[in-house]
Amino acid sequence: MTEMIKLVLAEAPAEDTGRAFARIDPDMMEALGAAPGDIVELSGTRPALARVMYSHAAERGRGCVWLDAAGRENTGARNGDTLTLRRVDCSPAVRVTIASRAMEPLDLADLSFIANRIDGVPARMGDLIVLPLFDGRLARVVVTETEPLGSVIIGPQTVLAPDSTPRNSNRYRARADNLADGVAKMRYENVGGLQRELMLLREMVELPIRRPEIFARLGIAPPRGVLLHGVPGTGKTLLARAVASETDAAFFSVDAPSIMQKHYGESEAKLREVFDKARAQAPAIIFIDEIDAIASKRDTSVGEVEKRVVAQLLALMDGLSDRGSILLIAATNRPDALDPALRRPGRFDREIAIGMPDRTGRREILAIHTRQMPMEHDVDLDLLANEAHGFSGADLSALCREAAMHLLRRKASGLASNEAPPQDLRVAAEDFQAALADVIPSGLRELTVEIPETRWRDVGGHERARTFLTEWFVWPRHRPELFSSLKLNSPRGVVLHGPPGTGKTLLARALASEAGVNFLSVRGPELLSRYVGESERAVRELFETARRAAPCLLFFDEIDALAPTRGSSAGSDVPDRVVAQLLVEIDGVRPLGDVMLLAATNRLDRLDPALLRPGRFDLKLRIDLPSLPERLQILTIALAGRPVEDDVDLELTAMRTEGWSGAELRRLSDAAAWQAARRCVAMGAPARLNSEDFDYAFDETQELVRNAP
Repeated sequence: MTEMIKLVLAEAPAEDTGRAFARIDPDMMEALGAAPGDIVELSGTRPALARVMYSHAAERGRGCVWLDAAGRENTGARNGDTLTLRRVDCSPAVRVTIASRAMEPLDLADLSFIANRIDGVPARMGDLIVLPLFDGRLARVVVTETEPLGSVIIGPQTVLAPDSTPRNSNRYRARADNLADGVAKMRYENVGGLQRELMLLREMVELPIRRPEIFARLGIAPPRGVLLHGVPGTGKTLLARAVASETDAAFFSVDAPSIMQKHYGESEAKLREVFDKARAQAPAIIFIDEIDAIASKRDTSVGEVEKRVVAQLLALMDGLSDRGSILLIAATNRPDALDPALRRPGRFDREIAIGMPDRTGRREILAIHTRQMPMEHDVDLDLLANEAHGFSGADLSALCREAAMHLLRRKASGLASNEAPPQDLRVAAEDFQAALADVIPSGLRELTVEIPETRWRDVGGHERARTFLTEWFVWPRHRPELFSSLKLNSPRGVVLHGPPGTGKTLLARALASEAGVNFLSVRGPELLSRYVGESERAVRELFETARRAAPCLLFFDEIDALAPTRGSSAGSDVPDRVVAQLLVEIDGVRPLGDVMLLAATNRLDRLDPALLRPGRFDLKLRIDLPSLPERLQILTIALAGRPVEDDVDLELTAMRTEGWSGAELRRLSDAAAWQAARRCVAMGAPARLNSEDFDYAFDETQELVRNAP
């Protein structure tokens, strides 16, 4: 058994923020002679204290110690550095004086809240402690004095006192001055749902900046640029700032539009000035946001200024090898608009696509944004992550903020202006549900994406169709392990066909609701345009939106109008090109991912045969007119919640409506309700449906059925 061990520093998971944990493997804890909760000293550039805890099972065997951002700052070490750990004994703290690293001093309310949250945290003079305050602020405090001196444990019995000494006093040790300056640095633990992208970016950034001698030893040039591209709000800027903060590199953020100037040569000079400043403070990272604004394709640029700026940027990137340890990171949501000369090795050496977060990523992001939020026990982040389809990181941040605002509207709207807010404010599940209804995902606003409220109970009849659709679409989502073990894939697409009014669209909406996926509905004629290329572009954008909204059910209503048999349209080749684009999107090079296809038509014979082969819309499900029991069930659902007299015989009505569709049966119940309303207004009779109302509605609706085409 040894008294000291050496481990490699790694960043702790987000849930450990502010807990002063040092997570290590169980065998390392045994070698250290410690038990969970014991205090250890970690020696890096500076010694620091932490409570040792077991590492997570999935992370074991790597020889690492996991610290949060405050712990890493206290040790003065960075990820990948080696720390020496030894167990130490600490005395209970009688009194601890703390000072805020923010511009505003701590008040008594802050100290009271911190005292209730801090328990068992080890500290010594000069240590940084990070704690969430009640109002959502992040308390970054430095211990300036302890009683007794040395290493202590802060607990409920400890008296916390604010340090009123001026910030520039000698009482602040140099060690404390090197810590946070009041503006919280962006750390890896503040990045959620982007673990793969973060790993790729760290490979390109950390090693060249922190260990340039490795590249010199290998005789290769370090990478010069990284291009981050993806839809807005996915965390491109967040990634760049986190990497710059963790590597201790100087960070220069440039908004691309600010480079453009009206006078000749000023734009190029402004760009050169940024690179010169970075060279003077190397190692440095230059981050250009929205780079497509200054580096668009030169062959399509109208002005000469844009072409000169692109040329200047190319020259500066080619000269990065002579400018020291400088890395260029750029972000855009329009990578195809960039000049091709930028997208070659030696300039942007790697392109990293930042996609929309999946369910696990959304759960991580929600945990980060609710880390400082007091919540009721009924808030289920897993359920929220499952419901927030198509939400980017920025959308999830807005969701948490809107939930808090909804709480304030519920609780604090009646408070007087001089009245203190209640101390028991806690965000509940109903606040998040209200926020889900109000926050629209930013990347999906151009089309209506929804999760329908229609359920199977709202669909009368069609038991066979419901069974098949459940097996094909719901089971793969609710029992993925079963389909994975059987190597079984659900069908890519299903066509519902049958007479009009039989409930094909209703089945589609209920299916999306039962499967718990987004529902994206489009009618065939909506995508057609008389302008060349516009229809194909609309199809591409539709599928791109469906991919962003995944898991998504993409429903084509009246698909025969969008994809008729090629060669059957006289005088126009637009339908043929649209069919070709549909085929490419469904099974082309770019996979659909978690997008399910459903279509409806009452003219199956008009569909192009290429769409109906296996791998596309490979299953055809006929939706027939309802039978007698199904008609009775539809009438029962249509009349649910309506006051009906006892003399109404629904079985007789169902028998009289042989050959009617579900839509016509619902029309019958609505017509009976209208007749009851007329009678109530004219005669003052009770608002209840009777048999006479149904007789009148039957005659009226039967005329519509007879005259239907």
